[in-house]
Amino acid sequence: MSLINWLVGPLNDFIWTYILVAFLIILGIYFTIRTRFIQIRLFKEMFRLTVEKNPSDDGVSAFQAFTISAASRVGTGNIAGVALAIAVGGPGAVFWMWVIAIIGMSTAFIESTLAQVYKVKDGDTFRGGPAYYMQKALGWKNLGIIFAILLTITFGFIFNSVQSNTIAQSFHSVFGIDTIVIGALLVIATGLIIFGGVRRVVHFTQICVPVMAVFYIGIALYVVAVNITEVPRMFMLIVENAFGIQEFAGGGLGMAILQGTRRGLFSNEAGMGSVPNAAATANVSHPAKQGLVQSLGVFFDTIVICSATAFIILLSGIYADGTSAGGVVLTQNSLAQQVGDWAQYFVAIAIFFFAFSSIIGNYYYGETNIEFIKSNTTALLFYRLIVLMMVMFGAVMSMGIVWSLADLFMGLMTIINLVVIAILGKIAFKVADDFYRQLKEKKNPVFKADSIPGLKGAECWEDSNQ
Repeated sequence: MSLINWLVGPLNDFIWTYILVAFLIILGIYFTIRTRFIQIRLFKEMFRLTVEKNPSDDGVSAFQAFTISAASRVGTGNIAGVALAIAVGGPGAVFWMWVIAIIGMSTAFIESTLAQVYKVKDGDTFRGGPAYYMQKALGWKNLGIIFAILLTITFGFIFNSVQSNTIAQSFHSVFGIDTIVIGALLVIATGLIIFGGVRRVVHFTQICVPVMAVFYIGIALYVVAVNITEVPRMFMLIVENAFGIQEFAGGGLGMAILQGTRRGLFSNEAGMGSVPNAAATANVSHPAKQGLVQSLGVFFDTIVICSATAFIILLSGIYADGTSAGGVVLTQNSLAQQVGDWAQYFVAIAIFFFAFSSIIGNYYYGETNIEFIKSNTTALLFYRLIVLMMVMFGAVMSMGIVWSLADLFMGLMTIINLVVIAILGKIAFKVADDFYRQLKEKKNPVFKADSIPGLKGAECWEDSNQ
């Protein structure tokens, strides 16, 4: 395994240090300006659209699509990833997570709007995502296949290994259960859901995601409340370390930015090209509606959930003693210091629901792209079996190797998607303008393909039945 680290480490450093950080920030700022700060201007509208009803019985609702994407977003990155970022990059990493999230909201709007524009009908539901808009908008089917392969490997296999690894480490640390046993139980639970199809995935995520989020935010608010006098000092610590004003625990400016960006992207997935696969499933009257809903998803994931974890860790102070482990154990120990030893059991259970829901959401992303590459039952069965194998693999593997592979594949697919949405951004801008014009006219925005002259490949919007 040292060979894998030797090969992956330098490539990760090159991709993240010299390409992705700058690309994410520059493109996020560009989209923010071109959409006239849509993530701020229509922030209130996002909440209304999240609970809007379907215009017909086809597809899934806006809220269900939101929970599918939230199931993937809200997982290991929110608990173990934030802890790892703070342990390696210092408190300043939290600031850069926030920056990436705020500008990433516009990036999420662009990619999810494009996914809606170029989605396809699949029985009584819809499918779509980057692979689909690469083919239908640009005619780049081969690139779509490459992206679909990368996404399937990244989410269906590698990321699911990360999630099962975190569950296994957490339960082993707290309950002393052997990781092989935990892996086997996860395989059984995952199999019961993924062999039930997209409807079962939807039903699981729309219940699990809201419940687990409310409980976790509640405990974080309690920690903040009992440490309210320390909160101003905590924010000052985050800002000072974000700009390298203080050197801290191996941090500094470069490490804070790098870790904040890596873990922020892993958590909220803005620009990665994953969430558009969930966004495309929604049955909405206008593509921009789901773009706004998924933009809110970035805010919910990072500004709310990731911040909850960061506050728990920073208010405990134990991250600074140089002896605490990183990852989920740091979060467990930090919360235990605040509320007592029972906290380690709470975090272990929270980790299970966060990470297991991510396994299900990640699986669906891969399924959508398997359908793009080759739509047949044999390919889908083969994919499902490998997913289950990787869930077991992750449960028994070293955390460092799993995270390194996750960073590499995440970086590669993000680069491809960012290049494509930079090219197609002009379509999303026009869709956003059409939406905003109708909104100002006090209408319920409805999109038609002929609203944008020359738009091709938007087959689901070629009549007024949406």
